[in-house]
Amino acid sequence: MEKKTDRRIRKTKQQLQEGFIHLRKTKSIKYITVKELCELTDLNRGTFYLHYRDIYDLSEQMENEIILKFEELLNLSTAEIANNPQLVICKTFELIKQNADFCTCLLSNNGEMTFFNKLKTIIRDACFKYWTELFSRPKKVETFDYFFNFMLYGCIGLIESWLNNGLKESPKEMAQLASKVMLNGVAVLH
Repeated sequence: MEKKTDRRIRKTKQQLQEGFIHLRKTKSIKYITVKELCELTDLNRGTFYLHYRDIYDLSEQMENEIILKFEELLNLSTAEIANNPQLVICKTFELIKQNADFCTCLLSNNGEMTFFNKLKTIIRDACFKYWTELFSRPKKVETFDYFFNFMLYGCIGLIESWLNNGLKESPKEMAQLASKVMLNGVAVLH
């Protein structure tokens, strides 16, 4: 009996999340109401409130699920990354593809910066740890931050273009492109 309940809860949450994403594609979170979401998903408000406090709680729970997946993805040893640096990049693109609609919303003009800032901090801390262990150089934070921000915002632009172009390339192809650009810069165009 418990498994049946769990399945219904998952299905209800999935309906609410899909409806939320649908609404987020066209408007900012501050203009989405519980009433509107419930009408769209054909669920009642009581059902919504069984799972979420409000629209912001729904969004935050969805964001936190993705954040946890990124944390798991980045929880590799420095040796694993050194042996296969494309692995993390490829897994990142796979995660983005699995959550493409929500990621598109988060990167759109209607997106919220809170999620992006959390993700940026997680990625920055992991990269700093890996790069300082790999390169055994003095930990010059300012230089690292310039380099990190340059790479991060370039990758975000790459991800945004990939999402907007309909995910035509596979995550593996995108990981290869990102790696080439990071390692070779503009020489990739030759």
